[in-house]
Amino acid sequence: MNTVSVGNIKIGTGHPLVLLAGPCVLEGLERSLKIGRGIKAITQRLGIPYVFKASFDKANRSSFNGFRGPGIEDGLKMLQTIKDELQVPIVSDIHNENQIEAAAKVLDIIQIPAFLCRQTDLLYAAAKSGKTVNVKKGQFMSPKDMENVIHKIEEGGNKNILLTERGASFGYNNLVVDMRSFPIMRSFGYPVVFDATHSVQLPGGAGTSSAGNREYVEYLTRAAVGAGVDALFMEVHDNPEEALCDGPNMVYLDKLEDLLKDALAINEIVNKHK
Repeated sequence: MNTVSVGNIKIGTGHPLVLLAGPCVLEGLERSLKIGRGIKAITQRLGIPYVFKASFDKANRSSFNGFRGPGIEDGLKMLQTIKDELQVPIVSDIHNENQIEAAAKVLDIIQIPAFLCRQTDLLYAAAKSGKTVNVKKGQFMSPKDMENVIHKIEEGGNKNILLTERGASFGYNNLVVDMRSFPIMRSFGYPVVFDATHSVQLPGGAGTSSAGNREYVEYLTRAAVGAGVDALFMEVHDNPEEALCDGPNMVYLDKLEDLLKDALAINEIVNKHK
């Protein structure tokens, strides 16, 4: 398996379980920093490499009036400040090729949203940035289909690739996670990430916004780590009820540490068989 480098962090077989986490979207600098500081303190206690996650623009909201974030210019300034203070790598998503040049100056991982994972030109342009590229598997994609996604990025001369499972559509407004997807996608030679919070989302389930079942995050997380993932992706908030988007599926900050302790214990067992 290729080891993926993100700053000083190594992701892949033989390396520690990594956490990509933060609020769904930047809700202002102070709130985002507060969440990031809290997560970093937990990961330092547990010895987990940490990458801060937040979106500067969520272009795929259910409603035209849904909160999208501060936009690319102000958002990247916030992410740079967070990066400087927390001294951790940063991941955020881009939605078109025009955003890549500016984003690559700040981000350590350029993330491709699930709905855009088949967009050849976007994948190729992200690859050419030289940054690690994390591709969310579309809800409409089989794990095997992601091999073609990898080839598109490799054509751009980039082998720092992460594949993220975030659930598959099961009827309307519902997602399920097929645990077979983890070994299938890992067989392509790149690390696999489990998005534990979007996987419990109910897309469009609240009419003009998505609903979610955060009570299942812990179960799916433990199962995914047992299936051999290399990293976890979680949206975390100090008070999800106040979150401006994705609140119903976000993890409470004060619940995160116990969940990660379980994940580490399971990962230790799994590593003996990798």
